This record gives sequence, structure tokens and C-alpha cells, in this order.
Amino acid sequence: MVNGAEGIRARVLVAVAVVVGGASWVILKLVAGGGRDLPSTSWLAVFIFIALALGLYVAGRPVKRLVAGRAPRPLNPLYAARVLAMAQAAALAGAAIVGWYVAQIVLLLPDADIPSQQVQMVVLGILAVAAAGLAATGLLVQRWCRLDEPPTDPFQDDRRDQRDAD
Repeated sequence: MVNGAEGIRARVLVAVAVVVGGASWVILKLVAGGGRDLPSTSWLAVFIFIALALGLYVAGRPVKRLVAGRAPRPLNPLYAARVLAMAQAAALAGAAIVGWYVAQIVLLLPDADIPSQQVQMVVLGILAVAAAGLAATGLLVQRWCRLDEPPTDPFQDDRRDQRDAD
């Protein structure tokens, strides 16, 4: 779990996708160069990503209501912390999966004129979009879990600084 005030940012997810995509491309290139087939893909993964994003969305709604002050009943703080951890994990995992699928698409680009490879690239593209949706849902739910700092009196801080300086 990221404990910074802002949590996980989109640029971190882009970096994760690029690093995982680059490493995956190198490994897949070595595997394909050895005469082996690329890993197979399945449409089932799209439904899994959608189900995970939907579950995270549903789990995050009570936390959103609590933070907004509209919770109909008390919420266990441990539940809210777990939802935040799940949201951050989903964002990072989604970004890594996007990198994995994009690496496979890039590896198939030289054979883009072959119909079977075109179909494979479309499937990989849809899987990458679904994984990006999971990452986006993670960022959204993370934002819902954010507690803004209470407003502070700027004059109080100045007086405290003056006392410390004396």
C-alpha cells in the first residue's frame, strides 16, 4: 500500500506498464526466437478484468459515502484500509498486465498482414483495454478513499514558527 498523500499516480502506472512491457518483449522475443509459440490468450480474461473492476467499484462505494459524510451506518476502518489496498493493487496489476499485452502486440506487428495474427492482435488489444479499465478503476477507488487534510489556520503555523525561532 502506498502511504503518500497522493497515493499511486497515473505516471507511476505508465512507468510500470513500460517497464513490464519492455521486459516482457525481451523475454517473449527470446522465447519466439527459440521456435516456441507465444502464450495463448483467452476472451475469459476480459470478463475476469471486468468482474474484478466491478467488485472493486462495489466495495469502494461504502467508503466513498463514508468519506463524503453520507454513510447510512458506521464502517469498519479496517474495511476502508483493505479497500484502499485492493484499489492500489488493482491499479498496479492492471498497468503491469497492459504492459504484458502490449508487448505481445508489438511482437506480432511484423506479421500484421496475416489474418490469424490480426485476430490475435485484436484480442490482445481488447485485453489490454480491459486491463487498463481495471487500473483506472483502481485509481478511482483510491481517490474515493482519500481523506483530505483538515483546513489549518495559516496564522497559527506562523506563530509556532516564530516561537521555535526564539
